[in-house]
Amino acid sequence: MSVSTAAFARTVCAPLPVLGRDVTVPLVTGGEVGYAALDYAASAPALQRVWDDVAAYAPYYGSVHRGAGYLSQLSTELFENARKTVAEFLDCRPDDELIFTRSTTDSLNLLARALPADCQVFVFETEHHASLLPWQDARVSYLDAPRTPRQAVATLERALADRDPHGPALVCVTGASNVTGELWPVRELAAAAHAHGARIVLDAAQLAPHHPVSVRDLDVDWVAFSGHKLYAPFGSGVLAGRADWLRAAEPYLAGGGASRKVTRREDGSVAVEWHENAARHEAGSPNVIGAYSIASACKALTEVGWDALVAREQHLIAGVRAGLAEIPEVRVLSLFGDDAPRVGVISFVVEGWNSSHFAAALSAEYGIGVRDGLFCAHPLVRTLLGADPQAQGECGAPEAAPGEKALNAIRVSFGAGTPDEHVERFVNAVRELVADGAKWSYRTEEGRCVPAV
Repeated sequence: MSVSTAAFARTVCAPLPVLGRDVTVPLVTGGEVGYAALDYAASAPALQRVWDDVAAYAPYYGSVHRGAGYLSQLSTELFENARKTVAEFLDCRPDDELIFTRSTTDSLNLLARALPADCQVFVFETEHHASLLPWQDARVSYLDAPRTPRQAVATLERALADRDPHGPALVCVTGASNVTGELWPVRELAAAAHAHGARIVLDAAQLAPHHPVSVRDLDVDWVAFSGHKLYAPFGSGVLAGRADWLRAAEPYLAGGGASRKVTRREDGSVAVEWHENAARHEAGSPNVIGAYSIASACKALTEVGWDALVAREQHLIAGVRAGLAEIPEVRVLSLFGDDAPRVGVISFVVEGWNSSHFAAALSAEYGIGVRDGLFCAHPLVRTLLGADPQAQGECGAPEAAPGEKALNAIRVSFGAGTPDEHVERFVNAVRELVADGAKWSYRTEEGRCVPAV
C-alpha cells in the first residue's frame, strides 16, 4: 500500500537544484535507485548555484589581505564582500561584527572564549552539543527541558531572576531543534534575557536554512550557523553580533592576520598589538571559498524568496507527518506537541525495531539516507525516549556503551532541494518495513548496522 497521494498532491514550488540529485546507489537486493538524501540536518547538499559560483571563482583564487597581486586583491574583495552579503542576510545592526569561522561549533567556542570574567551562562539541556558544551569553563546553569514554548520562557525567567544581578550573563538557545525540528520562542527568550540584564546567542544552524533570521527583529546579541547546513558545504561558519566582548577578548587563535604589529622587547620577549575588528579572531589564511559559498547560498535563498521556500517545506512536512501518523507502530518525538511550528526535521522510533537497524534497511533496501542515533543531543533524545523499550533487532545503537540500553532514534530531514518523490518514497518504505520486515539480514560492524554478506 502506498502513501496517499493527496498528502503530496500540491507542489508549492519546484525544489532548488542541488548537487547529487542524479546520483544512483546500489541496493543490497539488486539493482540501483536514485539516492534520496534525507539527512539535511547533518549536512545539506550544495546548491547548484553555489557550486557554479565557486567553480567560476576557483581559477582566480589567491591569498587574502596580504597580497599585492591582482588575484590576491580580487580574493580579498570577494572575501570582504561575502562578509557584507552574509551580514545583510542576517539583518545585522550597523555596528555588529561578523566573523567567519569553521562551523557553528567553532563559532560558539569562539564566543565562549570571549566571555567576560565571572560570566554566568544559561543553556537548556535540549541544545545540540555544539551549543551545550562550550561553556564548561564558565559558571553554567543547565535548564531542564521545557514542554511548551511558554514554559521555556518561564524557566529562563526564573533562572535569571535568581542569578547574581551585578555580573555579566549569557543565554544560549537554539532556533530550531535538530531533533524535533520545533521552533523555539527566540524573540520571547531574548526579551526575558535582556529584561534581566543578560545577553543571548542564537544557534541558528537548523533555523537559517529554513527560515529568515533577522538579528534585529529577534533582538539577539549574537547568531551562529554553519555553511554546510545552508547548502554551502565548504568548511565555513559564521558568528555575528555585538562587537564589544569580541574586541575585548584575547584572539581566538594567535597568528598572522590577527596581529597588527609585532615587535621585540629589550628583554627579548615579543610584544603584540592585535587587530580590533573581525581579523582579531580570523588568524591564518581565511577560507575564502567557504565564505564565498555561504554568501552565494544567502543570495540564492533570498532571491527565491522565503515565502515560497517556507510554504513548500511546510507542504513536505505535512505529507511526511500525515504518512507517519497512519502507521501505529511509529512514534514521532516532540517536546512541544503536534501543533508546534517546525522545520523539516522529524525524529521517530518504530515499535519492535532498533533504530539503527531500521535506518540501515532504509539505506540498503530503498536507497534512502537518514540519520540514526542520539544526534549530538544526547540529553534531549534521552528525555524524549524516556524508558521506552526498544527491541535490539539484529543491530545495536552505535552510541550505546557496552551493557547500556540501546536508546536511539531515526531522523529524517529535508529542505529546499528535496523533491516530493524522495519524501513519498521514504513514507512508503517505512510502511513496508513495518508491515513486512527487512528483506535482508544485518549485523553490527564497528558500531554500525550493516547488511550481512
